[in-house]
Amino acid sequence: MITGKQRSYLKKIANNTEAIFQVGKNGLTDNFIKQVDDALNAREIVKINVLRNSGLDQDEIIEVLVTQLRAEFVQNIGRKITIYRESKDKIIKLPN
Repeated sequence: MITGKQRSYLKKIANNTEAIFQVGKNGLTDNFIKQVDDALNAREIVKINVLRNSGLDQDEIIEVLVTQLRAEFVQNIGRKITIYRESKDKIIKLPN
């Protein structure tokens, strides 16, 4: 569980990060979730763009991703979702 201070720090990092995934009409497939998992291992923070034709509610998408990937929800701005998961390499040093 991340603290408010840590979430603020991650939001600051996410501000300069581009979305590297899009959830479209295919929704959340096993392959998509696997790719996000790999990206979290490599980057720790991932921004996802939800297209209007996805057919899924953003809250649903957040719940599935956070639960299945054991990640932390950072923020949701417009149609962009940001999630974080610490990797064993600890790329991002969170404040205490």
